[in-house]
Amino acid sequence: MISRRNLIGSAGAAVTLAACGNGVGGNGGAMIDARVDETRNYLFSRYPGTRDLAGKALGVLYMPLVTEAGFGIGGAFGRGALRVHDVTVDYYAAAKASVGFQIGAQQYAHALFFMTESALQDFRRSPGWAAGADLKYATPEQGASIGKDTTELDPVIALVFGQSGLIAGATLSGTKYTRIIP
Repeated sequence: MISRRNLIGSAGAAVTLAACGNGVGGNGGAMIDARVDETRNYLFSRYPGTRDLAGKALGVLYMPLVTEAGFGIGGAFGRGALRVHDVTVDYYAAAKASVGFQIGAQQYAHALFFMTESALQDFRRSPGWAAGADLKYATPEQGASIGKDTTELDPVIALVFGQSGLIAGATLSGTKYTRIIP
């Protein structure tokens, strides 16, 4: 039987190791921007409708690589950039903690499309913005056909894509975004 102390220590070690692949201590902004460019290009080529969505959005937060691991207790971490008119205006870290029946690890990318000025300003003014009720999920399959009704009704549209690994699900609920200086 695994003791509680060993379980917590193992989960902490797993999250720490998982974060190593996210460029922590790397070349800062240049590395994040390069990853964001690759992610954006992949997103637009794989899901062509997202190019139009990004064109309608007032800002897009690209998180190129989020690493998530858990064994009872889990967490996720990633870094990305907020772009307004396809120009980086801020860098952000995303962190998530979870407790429950879970085991495994995965990596994924996601993008948050800010469709209203108030949603973008709330995000930028917040000292730590948590994904919540104003977040509408779109599936990668919808990435080719996200319609006008969705973009006019939802202040923030989240698209999770590029998952790899062995853990059930990839959600952004409970994820906190914090502005960073890389």
